[in-house]
Amino acid sequence: MNYEERDTYGIYRTNNGTGTDLNTQGIGGFDPEIHQGPGPRLMGANTLIGNDVCNQEGEDLGDIKEIMLDVSSGRISYAVLSFGGFLSLGEKLFAVPWSALTLDTVNKRFTLNIDKTRLEGAPGFDKDKWPNMADSEWALGIHAFYGTHPHGDTLMN
Repeated sequence: MNYEERDTYGIYRTNNGTGTDLNTQGIGGFDPEIHQGPGPRLMGANTLIGNDVCNQEGEDLGDIKEIMLDVSSGRISYAVLSFGGFLSLGEKLFAVPWSALTLDTVNKRFTLNIDKTRLEGAPGFDKDKWPNMADSEWALGIHAFYGTHPHGDTLMN
């Protein structure tokens, strides 16, 4: 499922009557002549949960189960990605730094620049045993794995 299918408020509608089309002409797929609503730079969190995540080769890496906000800074810190398993059985969860994800407006999904076999070895967790995502050492390890940089104001214990 993608953000377009969960758009209950019509956030991503266009003026031209052809339906949602965030990847038209302008920068980042935004064309103010035909687009109304906030996307793709501002998007509803609820419409992003459940979105597919693929790598640059188009391999399915799972889907977004949750979006973790740093309430004190107002930033999105992580997308919790579900990978593996079948019907939620045996699936592994991964906290992927938000900055490691790229919105693909053509295919209406997110792209994560990682090989599928590398993701299988990524630091993950079970749905019943979440890590302390506020721990600065944990955050540094996650960012190091994905090659991203944490915001300095979010690394306080």
